Amino acid sequence: MASLTIRKLDEAIKVYLRMRAARNGRSVEEEVRGILREYTDGGLQPALPSPQQTAAPAPHHAPVAGEARVTLIIGGGIAAYKALDLIRRLKERHIRVRCVLTKAATQFVTPLAASALSGERAYTDLFDPESEFDAGHIRLARDCDLIVVAPATADLMSKMAHGAADDLASAILLAARRPILLAPAMNPMMWSNAATRRNAEQLARDGIAFVGPNAGEMAESGEAGLGRMAEPTEIADAAERFLRPAEPRPLSGKRVLITAGPTHEPIDPVRYIANRSSGKQGFAIAAAAEAAGAEVMLISGPVGLNDPRGVSVTHVESARDMLRRVEAALPVDIAIFAAAVADWRVANEGEQKLKKTANAATPQLELVENPDILATISKLKERRPPLVIGFAAETEHLIDNAKAKLKRKGCDWIVANDVSTASGVMGGDRNSVHLLTRNGSDIAVDSWPVMTKEQVAMELISEVAKRFGKSAGTAA
Repeated sequence: MASLTIRKLDEAIKVYLRMRAARNGRSVEEEVRGILREYTDGGLQPALPSPQQTAAPAPHHAPVAGEARVTLIIGGGIAAYKALDLIRRLKERHIRVRCVLTKAATQFVTPLAASALSGERAYTDLFDPESEFDAGHIRLARDCDLIVVAPATADLMSKMAHGAADDLASAILLAARRPILLAPAMNPMMWSNAATRRNAEQLARDGIAFVGPNAGEMAESGEAGLGRMAEPTEIADAAERFLRPAEPRPLSGKRVLITAGPTHEPIDPVRYIANRSSGKQGFAIAAAAEAAGAEVMLISGPVGLNDPRGVSVTHVESARDMLRRVEAALPVDIAIFAAAVADWRVANEGEQKLKKTANAATPQLELVENPDILATISKLKERRPPLVIGFAAETEHLIDNAKAKLKRKGCDWIVANDVSTASGVMGGDRNSVHLLTRNGSDIAVDSWPVMTKEQVAMELISEVAKRFGKSAGTAA
């Protein structure tokens, strides 16, 4: 079908068409086609609102849960593949996403993939007759609460800094009256180039916000440094801070101690005993506690994660190191032991690498128990935290084993999760947990649905805040 061109419409009709199109997630031209189809197929007479109802568009208002809208501009860099995960992370936060891809971005991800994940049409062309029927680039710049650019390439940043508008993405950015959040991603040499630094400084002066870049390895072999795009969860968190008013900080004034990750127990200078813990759950809890206003101390075993912002992080290797650091951090109001501490270590660590020779017998490793950090802190007579929470990572009889651990360790709460291979929890991004709480001799079990580890963390910190809120209320 040829493109529609309709001129000299009343302003009330224009507003009605735009509002109806936005409600249905279509362009105005698509909406007009739909109205005409309804009319010819069924003889319908679409009712138009009165001039009083449509004299002006509805005023922009602060978004609430379920209403927040983001226009996501995907730039043409190798990090564009992360934008697909970013769409998912934003939607998990009940944020509606509409995607715009630069021509270069389509070399890395497809509009179809972005559309399928967002549930909205993805846009690529400034001169698309369907979307430009109603000045689509203006609509995409205005019909949102925030514009996120991820990845923000050096080229896109240069266009923004100099006011260029030769494609859909740059036209939207030039026409924007909404906050803009950039997630830069480029080779470290490009990021440190004087031209890029000037552009970034100019954009910051213009009120553009940044998240990242982070330091790390690049896609190119042997390249590392500052230039990696921030992780999708970091970008989604930054976007949410723009979109929603600051949440109450119920743990303000509280000190929270959290352990995370595995411990490495050395066999010799090269080998060690460990487990498959990634530390993601503990790090997520630390970030959630910091967001709730707490002063957070995170003691972590060896992990490959970026330290959470605003959190004091101490890195350790062994269980004994972790216990020493935990004891040094006391007193605290809340202690959450999410680390997967190795139960045993080698009794006599080899000073040199154990050698395998042709006729030598297999080395016999004598194991001794590591200190039990959770039980040690739970049973302190002095300086015991008012709330001690442990984790029970089990592969069978989950609830029974967790109840036994709660009684044996002497802690107040246990978060039980299934870490069998089939669950995918160890090293994965999702978790399914059961919160066991002690009330005298009774143990209550609250089973939560499968959630991301960030969601589990927020739920746990919410429960902690409720506990301290009740205590404060009782004391008052």
